[in-house]
Amino acid sequence: MRNVLRRFALAVILTPAAVGAATMIASPAEAAPAKASETALQTEINRLVNVERAAHGCADLTVDARLTEAAREHSSWMAQTGDFSHTGRAGSNFASRSKAAGYAQPSAENIAWGYRSAAQVVEGWMKSPGHRTNILNCASKTVGVGAVFAASGTPYYTQNFGY
Repeated sequence: MRNVLRRFALAVILTPAAVGAATMIASPAEAAPAKASETALQTEINRLVNVERAAHGCADLTVDARLTEAAREHSSWMAQTGDFSHTGRAGSNFASRSKAAGYAQPSAENIAWGYRSAAQVVEGWMKSPGHRTNILNCASKTVGVGAVFAASGTPYYTQNFGY
């Protein structure tokens, strides 16, 4: 159970009104450029999530560069600090990070760490009710995934969704 708790954070779903209430803004420009292995992981996570969505009657998510930027920045912050949380640099949340990257209507965020493959992280999210709800929310239309490896080699994942 402890391992599950360490790998998952409580899924966050905010209503549009709550999203507008976010006041902390993080700088999205602090994430390092993606390495080829990180880019491949991000691409495969997006593909597998769309497979799950199709199997449950939802349209594919379109990758949005702004959400990807916000997701990579947060994963990079978690990888650098070892702090596994939806709360990021300067107290930011997924909505403030997405908006700082230029995305106006964020819908949710999933995070994970330690999984060694895209299939493992998507399977883990699909087994978690809150994360699964975020993935299968047919109202979400866009996504950005950030997979960043810590100096130790441990991968940190952030998945941001948008309307």
